[in-house]
Amino acid sequence: MAKKERAAEARASTSKPPAPAPAPGIEVQRRTVGAGRWTSRRISFYASRAFFVLIILQIPLFRVPCRAGTCTTPIQVTSSQLVSNEIFPPSIVKAMLFPGAIVGSLTKSMTFPRWNDLFDMYNLTEAKNASAVIDLQRLEILAGSYFCVAGALVGIINPGRMTLFGTLLVIWGLVKEAIFGKPVNSDPAQSVYVYPTIFIALVCAFMSITYNVKKTVRNSPSVSISKPLQSSAKSKLK
Repeated sequence: MAKKERAAEARASTSKPPAPAPAPGIEVQRRTVGAGRWTSRRISFYASRAFFVLIILQIPLFRVPCRAGTCTTPIQVTSSQLVSNEIFPPSIVKAMLFPGAIVGSLTKSMTFPRWNDLFDMYNLTEAKNASAVIDLQRLEILAGSYFCVAGALVGIINPGRMTLFGTLLVIWGLVKEAIFGKPVNSDPAQSVYVYPTIFIALVCAFMSITYNVKKTVRNSPSVSISKPLQSSAKSKLK
């Protein structure tokens, strides 16, 4: 009996199929959604930084008469108004002018400007004695310059529509004076001139606005479309 049982166990062990080999580990590659794509937030980030560079480095955008003589950037227009009205301390105005003064001095004469000579460089020492009629004739350019400077500074933290609004105001003031001739200026050296860089500033200001499509769709009211009920029973009244 023992031999028979051993033979039966041997046959059973040989008849069993071999155990399957363990499956190799499957590597799952996770890809970050939106990685490497130009999303609206990323475009707004770079556009606001580009607009900040245009404003703070005082890249010429236009040429208009102002209290300082001739202004070519929104910071120069804003600084002449702040100095003449004494709204902010002179140190704050010099802090806004200093980055552009460094770039201008290095590109022209390869020299470094002095802090105490900034007002002399921009003809702001006599801005208090200048007539206010020059600014009153160009209120759109003055207000737009304020918004451009403030929007460029605020846009580093939180980009918004202030830069676009200011740029459009400046462009409207330039168009009104150049096309409609208001006010009339007979001096060619004091005439209005628009640099092509103002269109770059306009594009940067427009692209710095973030637009959240998902939030707009979520907040949009739902419209229910209902079909009229069709009666299955025919009217018997004729």
